[in-house]
Amino acid sequence: MGKLGLLDHADGAPLTPDVGRETLLQFVDAVEEGFEGLFATLAEDLPPIHGVTSELRTITGDGGHEIGLHVHRPEGVEGPLPVIYQVHGGGMVMLAAKGALYTRWRDELAAAGAVVVGVEYRNGGGALGPHPFPAGLEDCATGLRWVADHLGELGGTHIVVTGDSGGGNLALALPIKAKREGWAEAIAGVYAQCPYILGDWTEASLPSLVENDRYWLNRSLFPLLAEVYDPGAGNAAEATCWPYHATAEDLRGLPPHVISCNELDPLRDEGVAYHRALLAAGVPSIGKVNLGLCHVGELMFRSAMPDVYAEAVRDVLGFARSLG
Repeated sequence: MGKLGLLDHADGAPLTPDVGRETLLQFVDAVEEGFEGLFATLAEDLPPIHGVTSELRTITGDGGHEIGLHVHRPEGVEGPLPVIYQVHGGGMVMLAAKGALYTRWRDELAAAGAVVVGVEYRNGGGALGPHPFPAGLEDCATGLRWVADHLGELGGTHIVVTGDSGGGNLALALPIKAKREGWAEAIAGVYAQCPYILGDWTEASLPSLVENDRYWLNRSLFPLLAEVYDPGAGNAAEATCWPYHATAEDLRGLPPHVISCNELDPLRDEGVAYHRALLAAGVPSIGKVNLGLCHVGELMFRSAMPDVYAEAVRDVLGFARSLG
């Protein structure tokens, strides 16, 4: 990890949200390229995963565009099995389901005994952008409803939505959107890892934003990603854009949740606050803080922390099985 510069403090972003959209999009392009290169390097020496098949299904979004669904399943396992609907991270503005980090994560979950579907949604920026809110959320919802309609064909019993970081935002927004639109029964549960949900980091309003600043992430990055996803903060109080601001009515009646936060993550406290809001609204929720981990460390650093990675797989799958 030291050879990759991962033991150093993260530098601050070289610009501010008011520099103009084109400059922000160029910045996101560069950050995305760096992250994808890092994740590919981290995956180079990992042992192969056997006994898993994968295929790409392509469906059509409401606007006529294609949405890719990466379907992974274990070989030789009698079903039906829980279906894990996986939403990749990247602040809702970068990265891809087809990238090395998330392909490996889906393979590991499938090898452990689940059907895993990763959705390739439109990002706010990067190679799959620029499509600001609500484009990515709409794609995630379209994909989820397709999975629900084809559950038998996929060999599934029920669906658990999972996502990390920006994918955690979308994973938490999906049941709120589904409740409003009358199809919340499609979601049996939600497992969010290190969710990026506050929407306003201009002031250090939560302790972890100060305590953990520059551990892997510099909090000056968050407002830039937020401006790309939600230009002009036009949806700053909208729960499906920034779930931190969900009301009790938004949350009431939602399916069981797990909110998994990491001790050294600047985003830790927004996840903790969301867990408490779920409980206050009567939603079954398990909240946990993983000691010693940076933002999404349990997914990124399989080689350095194989036991932590394996525990993350067991926990997601165990939650999914518990709802069957």
